[in-house]
Amino acid sequence: MRPSWDSYFMEIAGVVSQRSTCLRRKVGAVIVKDKRLLTTGYNGAPAGLKHCLEIGCLRQEKNIPSGERHELCRGLHAEQNAIIQAALHGVSIHGAVLYCTHYPCSLCAKMLVNAGIKRIVLKENYPDELARQLFKEAGIKVEIYFEAKGES
Repeated sequence: MRPSWDSYFMEIAGVVSQRSTCLRRKVGAVIVKDKRLLTTGYNGAPAGLKHCLEIGCLRQEKNIPSGERHELCRGLHAEQNAIIQAALHGVSIHGAVLYCTHYPCSLCAKMLVNAGIKRIVLKENYPDELARQLFKEAGIKVEIYFEAKGES
């Protein structure tokens, strides 16, 4: 049986997450429009800079809890990298769907709202109430992914 579109793209997001260089959490994101994969992103340091895998995690060194002080991190989030890839290559993501292995933080939520993302499908939750409020106010549909039945 063929996988549903949500299953297909969530599986791809999971594979993308394997490229992550974050020591705390491996996150993958893909942006899709009209059932076409537009961009991918995973969390890690900016291109050409040393990754946390190489030099350690600043957040761990400073005992910063998850969800706080996002600016104290070398890495970009997977969602940010997916948006940046679209901008670098001149790909419009307005009206697209984000498939992500984790719930976006409030910083990413603001970027996704402004990028015109209309739907978000994710596997794992994240305790960021502001992100939830922003998505609700912007009318972005957020769905927690459950193993779906295939389609023929």
